[in-house]
Amino acid sequence: MILKPALVYFAVVFAAAFAFGALRVTLIAPRSGALAAGTLEVPLILGLSWLVAGRVLRRWPLSQGQALAMGGLAFVFLMLAEFALAYLLSGQSPGAYAATFATAPGALGLAGQVGFALIPALRRQVSG
Repeated sequence: MILKPALVYFAVVFAAAFAFGALRVTLIAPRSGALAAGTLEVPLILGLSWLVAGRVLRRWPLSQGQALAMGGLAFVFLMLAEFALAYLLSGQSPGAYAATFATAPGALGLAGQVGFALIPALRRQVSG
C-alpha cells in the first residue's frame, strides 16, 4: 500500500534535489561555502517535499501510520540513491559517505533528509 506513494514521493523530490544540488555545488558553494549553500538549499527542498507529500497523500489517502511508513521508506530509497551516486561519481565507500555526516554541511543535509522522511506524516496530521 505504501510502496507506490513512497516511490513517487522519493522520485519527484530526489529529481528536484539533484538539480538543486548540481546548482549548489557548481554555482553557490564555490562562492559562499558548502554550509551557506546548504543553508539555502535545505529549506527549498523541504518546502518542495511539503508540496509533493500533499499531492501524493491526495492521490493515495493514507493513515497517519502509513504516511509515517511512506516517509521512512522514501528515506531508505533516498539514502540508497545518494550512496549509489556518491560511489558512482566519486568512488566513496560506505564509511567515507557516512563520515560526511560528521561535517557541518553533512549534518545539515542529514537533518534535511530526516525532515523529508517526516514530512508525509506531518502533512497528513495537518491535513487531517
